[in-house]
Amino acid sequence: MSVGVLALQGAFREHIMTFEALGVSALAVRLPEQLGDLTGLVIPGGESTAIGKLMVSYGFYDPIRQQAGAGMAVWGTCAGAILVADEVLDSVPGQESLGLLDVAVRRNAFGRQIDSFEADLDFAHLPGGTFRGVFIRAPWIERAGEGVETLASHEGRIVAARKGSVMATAFHPELTGDPRVHRYFLDTVIGS
Repeated sequence: MSVGVLALQGAFREHIMTFEALGVSALAVRLPEQLGDLTGLVIPGGESTAIGKLMVSYGFYDPIRQQAGAGMAVWGTCAGAILVADEVLDSVPGQESLGLLDVAVRRNAFGRQIDSFEADLDFAHLPGGTFRGVFIRAPWIERAGEGVETLASHEGRIVAARKGSVMATAFHPELTGDPRVHRYFLDTVIGS
């Protein structure tokens, strides 16, 4: 198993530290050439427009799509959830997404930075009870297409979803100190 975290902007270090706490070495991915041997890639939270522009500058879009098509699992958290979506609502002009998951994601849907919050979530398939979600200027998933499984919701809004080897979470599991969602990605999403 070889896991990478897109390390252009945002909370990539926290993901790497969480994987390492689980005993899995994670690669900080800064160039498309590093995608070749990965079985899983995390696109972290941060600024979706900034990450997207850097992905264009470094030429990441097509290589990620190709690797995902070849079986690489992809997990987008917060901004990353926006980037893996088929459709982005309230996007900035010219904003591009990878189109890997048949969902429509609304940017900043839970409000501005000052509206950030934490909430206990019933996350499907996770052992050990509820998972504490950290929402920072978070999006929500407004539409999930056929075959997309809702993994968690908050106040009637989908905040985690998955289809096959692509997963999106609107919140930040890497900021909680609870590695269960990372374990789920390693054990279940990769190789599905």
